[in-house]
Amino acid sequence: MKLSLETIGLTKKFGKFTALDGVSLKVAEGEVFGYIGPNGAGKTTTIRALLGILRATSGEAKVFGKDAWRDAVEIHKRVAYVPGDVNLWANLTGGEVIDFFVGLRGKRDAPRRDGLLKAFDLDPSKKCKTYSKGNRQKVALIAAFASDADLFILDEPTSGLDPLMEQVFQELVLEQKSKGKGVFLSSHILSEVERLCDRVGIIKGGRLVETGTLAELRHLTETRMTVKTEKAAENLSEIKGVRGVVRKDGGEITFQVDSSEIGDVVSYLAKYGITKLESAPPTLEALFMRHYGETGEEGRR
Repeated sequence: MKLSLETIGLTKKFGKFTALDGVSLKVAEGEVFGYIGPNGAGKTTTIRALLGILRATSGEAKVFGKDAWRDAVEIHKRVAYVPGDVNLWANLTGGEVIDFFVGLRGKRDAPRRDGLLKAFDLDPSKKCKTYSKGNRQKVALIAAFASDADLFILDEPTSGLDPLMEQVFQELVLEQKSKGKGVFLSSHILSEVERLCDRVGIIKGGRLVETGTLAELRHLTETRMTVKTEKAAENLSEIKGVRGVVRKDGGEITFQVDSSEIGDVVSYLAKYGITKLESAPPTLEALFMRHYGETGEEGRR
């Protein structure tokens, strides 16, 4: 497996404050990796270390096998980066900014550029100072996807975009994945992460607290079930993995069950004659709230 990027025990301190605490992760070529956590959890600090903007206090940050700090110039030739809050030159047009960034790599694909302008519905003749936040994001996204990059580092890239443009963005990410390009996606939009990402990492307080494929992470969460049986199911709350049992009018029962215990629970209920069975698979949001729903988050950069 060839890696697009890797961090090993990545730690970054600002004085006595620890922004990243031993973060280790890998992103393979042709993989979309979702990096999630609330504001201040350490996502942007991780990205800045990978881009060679910040030097790690300890640990390693590698991109294409090269040191992110020492080899930043070489690395940047093959990386497209989109921040969550794009600042542009006020008196240049959107088209001029796009052409400038694409031109830095020495390759220009006019049909590709024009197709992206159409897809994102952006007027490239307008001055950047007239653009809304969403249109500034479009400029950055077009510049990124019009380039022949091998790795896309995207930090809240759809901030300010409407749902239609988010759909365009998602299609472009999947296109890059199909070409074997790596994508590192930091996002607050959990539905976006669920649709796009092969693996996800959840960062909390500067530490990576969960990482794995969606299937692996969902295995750790609860499935919500609604059941109706011919005879009243007794002692359901005592079955392993079952919690939150609520009996409703008409004999319906709702409850949460650990995903690993679903088979045993259904077998138990079958003895009572199941007439209705509905299940809602666990979502990434459920896993996210498992870590953040109760305690909130300490400040991180």
